[in-house]
Amino acid sequence: MPAASPSAVRKDLEQGHAASLYLIVGDDDAEMSRLAGDISALVEDELRAFNLERLHATDKSVTPSSIVESARTLPMLGTRRVVVVLHSEKILKPKRRGKTAEALEGETDDAEPPSDLDVLEAYVKDPSPETTLVLVAADVDRQRKIYKALQKTGTIVECWGLGGGRGEPVDLRQTARAAEQLVKNAVAKAGMQIDAAASRLLAERAGADIAKLRADLERVLLYAAGKPKIALEDVRDVVSAETSQDDWAVTNAISRGDTAEALRQLGLALDAGGVSYQILGQLAWFVRNKMTAADPRRIRPAVEALFRTDLELKSSGGDPRVLLERLVVDLCRR
Repeated sequence: MPAASPSAVRKDLEQGHAASLYLIVGDDDAEMSRLAGDISALVEDELRAFNLERLHATDKSVTPSSIVESARTLPMLGTRRVVVVLHSEKILKPKRRGKTAEALEGETDDAEPPSDLDVLEAYVKDPSPETTLVLVAADVDRQRKIYKALQKTGTIVECWGLGGGRGEPVDLRQTARAAEQLVKNAVAKAGMQIDAAASRLLAERAGADIAKLRADLERVLLYAAGKPKIALEDVRDVVSAETSQDDWAVTNAISRGDTAEALRQLGLALDAGGVSYQILGQLAWFVRNKMTAADPRRIRPAVEALFRTDLELKSSGGDPRVLLERLVVDLCRR
């Protein structure tokens, strides 16, 4: 069965048609997350506590057997249960000691030893009609029996961003055109316009990295909020290819009320491997120890913004980068 597009799946959902199995695979994390959220919306808000379960395959407690157990659980009070398994590549493309990725992909079905995965494979072949199981993965091993079973009984959705597809050579011109079109569509959806040179610069800085393009675009939209048109200078103010060595660059920019620089430095810190909770802790220290003395009137809204961001980070209420960027903008307001 050929892969379905995200738009085709959404159209099916709008018409009330939902599959029992979805495999969402690719490198466009934002699109994959949105699609998983759209499928999760099959469960009524008031029943989500009972009939919607989000699992992380990176958790030690989450195994193929526990996934099947959750999927086999009958819905309560409603007619459908949705189980979303994030980071499913840990299960669908596991690393094996002493073998390279190339060697693993060259193996045949006969070489695959019995494992706990057999339980999930059996479920894939005979899924529960009351449950929609959504597996979200960065990649999968296409030689495994479970993938071939998913091809027969499930809906596979590929979200490969700007690269065109897994393992395909990147056409730089085509990638640039796709990136510029994505920027224009997102800006139009936000009710704004953007200069051609500005959208081109965003595309050039991102290259084939869809995650970087979306992150840069979110920062620019946040920075230019309220403007009718995004100019080239707005993009230059926010998006930078430089690296930062100053651990306090974000808070220093906030103390000056320099939103553009604070967002730029936050992006540099995250791109360099900064941990969202550590950055949040640093911002909390800044509010407690610096903002209190500088401007007491800003403390209450700043603390509220900190608590909101902390709660959303812990509950997976959005992209950590976007949540921190919104917090930085709030803290920069005087």
